Amino acid sequence: MFRPLAASLVAALLLTGCSSTDDWSDPRPVPVPIGALGAGFVDTASLPAPESTITPSPGSWDGVHPPEGYRVVLLTTGSDAPTSALVTAVTEWADAEEVSLRTVTADAANPVDGIVEAMDLKPDLVVSAGDGLVDPLALVTPNHLDQQFLVVGAELAEPTGNVTAVDWTGASFRGEGLGAASAYDPASFTAERSARAIRAGAAAVLHQVTGFVIWIS
Repeated sequence: MFRPLAASLVAALLLTGCSSTDDWSDPRPVPVPIGALGAGFVDTASLPAPESTITPSPGSWDGVHPPEGYRVVLLTTGSDAPTSALVTAVTEWADAEEVSLRTVTADAANPVDGIVEAMDLKPDLVVSAGDGLVDPLALVTPNHLDQQFLVVGAELAEPTGNVTAVDWTGASFRGEGLGAASAYDPASFTAERSARAIRAGAAAVLHQVTGFVIWIS
């Protein structure tokens, strides 16, 4: 017979979504991607100079998937439409790919604390969504080269090798007084483009093509 205590424990697990794959306390090896980058993404045997912009062929990232349980922190701030579109895209990608996702919402008044909270979780990847995080990330990321970051819909002016960005015409906020590109267009943050951004960026990071700006259409 199913005992009341056991039933309560099962209910609690269902409500909290806990599982062995969600326990991030255990160490794990470097994640191995499923699938290869397609032709036209980048020549991995002869990568361009650090901080360069690369323009992969559309869809050249489609064959790459994270391993099950890939640990990702979605670091976000702001509630504007572009940020909301990116947050939705990352969440849907994580669900479709069976990624273990946690979200940290940084306080706009003190975003560095949010970045530290995200790093303290020791994820495989921190994905940043929201222009308000660009300057704080530029301050923090050079001092934590062992943590991979992916910035979607914006970029750091001088990224270190652990920071990858995905941009397009209509995005390109760079912070540090540089502000938004002249072609900045909030309407360019469509659901489809935001989805391409997270998939292209994650594919690059999984294959260690990091420290670049990935330009998509």
